[in-house]
Amino acid sequence: MTSTDVHKDVEDSGPSGYAAARLRLLQEGARSGPPRRSALSDLTDEWLSGLFTAGAEALRGVSLIAVGGYGRGELSPRSDLDLVLLHDGSDSGAVAALADRIWYPVWDLGLALDHSVRTPAEARKTAAEDLKVQLGLLDARHIAGDLGLTAGLRTAVLADWRNQAPKRLPELQELCAERAERQGELQYLLEPDLKEARGGLRDATALRAVAASWLADAPREGLDDARRRLLDVRDALHLTTGRATDRLALQEQDQVAAELGLLDADTLLRQVYEAARVISYASDVTWREVGRVLRSRAVRPRLRAMLGGGKPVAERSPLAEGVVEQDGEVVLARAARPDRDPVLPLRAAAAAAQAGLPLSLHAVRRMAAGVRPLPTPWPAEAREQLVTLLGSGQPTIDVWEALEAEGLITQMLPDWERVRCRPQRNAVHIWTVDRHLIETAVRASEFTRRVHRPDLLLVAALLHDIGKGWPGDHSVAGEIIAKDVAARIGFDRDDVAVLAALVRHHLLLVDTATRRDLEDPATVRSVAEAVGSQGTLELLHALTEADALATGPAAWSSWRGSLVADLVKRVAAVLAGDDLDEPEAAAPTAEQERLAIEAVATGSPVLSLRAQTEPPALTEGQPAGDPEPLGVELLIAVPDQPRVLPAVAGVLAVHRLTVRTAELRALDLPDGVEGSVLLLNWRVAAQYGSLPQAARLRADLVRALDGSLDVAGRLAERDAAYPRRRGVVAPAARVTVASAASRHATVIEVRAQDAPGLLFRIGRALEDAGVRMRSAHVSTLGANAVDAFYVTDGKGAQLGAGEAASVARKLEETLRG
Repeated sequence: MTSTDVHKDVEDSGPSGYAAARLRLLQEGARSGPPRRSALSDLTDEWLSGLFTAGAEALRGVSLIAVGGYGRGELSPRSDLDLVLLHDGSDSGAVAALADRIWYPVWDLGLALDHSVRTPAEARKTAAEDLKVQLGLLDARHIAGDLGLTAGLRTAVLADWRNQAPKRLPELQELCAERAERQGELQYLLEPDLKEARGGLRDATALRAVAASWLADAPREGLDDARRRLLDVRDALHLTTGRATDRLALQEQDQVAAELGLLDADTLLRQVYEAARVISYASDVTWREVGRVLRSRAVRPRLRAMLGGGKPVAERSPLAEGVVEQDGEVVLARAARPDRDPVLPLRAAAAAAQAGLPLSLHAVRRMAAGVRPLPTPWPAEAREQLVTLLGSGQPTIDVWEALEAEGLITQMLPDWERVRCRPQRNAVHIWTVDRHLIETAVRASEFTRRVHRPDLLLVAALLHDIGKGWPGDHSVAGEIIAKDVAARIGFDRDDVAVLAALVRHHLLLVDTATRRDLEDPATVRSVAEAVGSQGTLELLHALTEADALATGPAAWSSWRGSLVADLVKRVAAVLAGDDLDEPEAAAPTAEQERLAIEAVATGSPVLSLRAQTEPPALTEGQPAGDPEPLGVELLIAVPDQPRVLPAVAGVLAVHRLTVRTAELRALDLPDGVEGSVLLLNWRVAAQYGSLPQAARLRADLVRALDGSLDVAGRLAERDAAYPRRRGVVAPAARVTVASAASRHATVIEVRAQDAPGLLFRIGRALEDAGVRMRSAHVSTLGANAVDAFYVTDGKGAQLGAGEAASVARKLEETLRG
């Protein structure tokens, strides 16, 4: 049936003709989506126009207006008809009679009708009092009658909206937030409301309203397509159910998928989730921009007065190399070159998450458009920045979503595409697979003080369900993928094996603890054989809890936790017996021996700086490049004396050098050379900017050792100069005594959030405790510091149990203070 035939039915038969034409239109298999919604709107316009004309006769100063979705020409099969009968107030009785001539035929056909009869002044007054009315009028469209009356109202309503935007937009944002709280996130719900849930059609309408205010605008790319896809799903839902519903119930998803020509219900949900994610991200960016504009308007008069009318210059505070903070967002520095810096997206993301700030949309798009792919395997800095991002807690989620919205995540981790927006048809799970993985990393970040390798815990959290995008047992498939991903991002062979084991066995502890007899030795031995080592068991225990907590409230309880803890204790007893003695010192290199002899001869510290590199990875289709920088190796030889560690750590902090690894040990000198020398072997990197000259470092170290450089004061002054950012709330520092870890010294273990001056504070606290340091082994894994200090009393003996506990307790109090 052609469009002409449809409209002829309307003309020939009035209301019954409209009903027949409407039915035929909805049954046309060849026409769906926007063309059908537009055709249904046109058909309804024609019918209502006929009703209006027949009832208006000689009446003047009256018009019929479509508002809301009908005003936008987006009629779904069971949509309400939102109508306003607008009049100039000259003949209220005739207008009331006309309203009856229009409304009753609509009701007679069983169509839902939202109607009102108002003068322009009444319409504007109602809009000023009711935000929902105003939003509907922003889409007002003329159907019949006095076109000038309609145009006048449209002009007035848009002017009112723009004039009142500073007041009404925060009200609209609050309305959206309240609705999201009630309805949940469309992109994660198994039975979502396509209209009311966050990321749904209501939010898309709100973004149109923000754009109409001229105050801010939403990111346009993909937004119209996302709206169209949700409207298409709603059309199919109306047709398959025969009801005016927006809730995509489980029992109807297969039918809706078939109506849309999709493979299955999972494919349908994934399309819905992808559309919702686009709208949600656009909403986040838009409301952030609205807030920025409104804050700027609020302070502008005062700033102009202070600056004599000049335009204020936005403050830019450095966060990392190529990354700065401006106007409450993380943006790229002016000198940043994404095309030459493949680590930049991860560095910017880690800096944003650590500072608790959003990534600027412009920055993300610039990186997505210009950054070159990371080499394989990744350079060490990229791996460290990924770990820092994953360990940043709740802020990780928004930053990750910003990268994902522009395709940067799948560019860096291609396997992510299979789990992106993938639904989980399990009542226990409350997230899609990809969001669950990020939520698990967020939960795991709370447990980084419980494990020796927080970097492996965080990456395992990110990958533990990566196999759900493949057929078969997701743990088995995930083990294979995890090996590939871990090797690609630069972990060594042993770490790859641990990560693969964690992914393969991430359900082992909870399944065994809740389904097997823990009194049976065979049960415990089988778990011990699968786990293999104390370190892997420790990581698996933390991963198990993080996974369950990130699944949903039904997945974890104190009962389950106690069963798993009991199993871990029994397995640990089976695995016990490894001696964790102090690592043996390697023989000194020729350079280390040279520096030591020079330090003894001069009686002062000597040092050398040397860049560390690794061969460039060859990526298919790209030429070999320069070696990738790993950082700078800093070797320092110092005549044995008190406070060496805090002095060196403090000087490095003053010069804004980040410590990635560090070792301190006494060096045996060649025969015939008298004296005692401490050797410090560090790997450092500049937070941003260039490295200081070796001579400057040495001079400051000399001053720090003789007391003429007030390191603590310098660090305090710098901290005071930069206001504290809200940033990530990290788990509290944890200090423990590793009993029986060494036969020669007492081992104090520190796990804390890495921060400028942390090692300085630790070293000073240990010196103040009166202990003597035999060696130190420091690692920075992402944003986590994992340090071990081998200490003795003044006579070189191990500390007593009480004294060791007291040192650990005081050090923990210092770090938490």
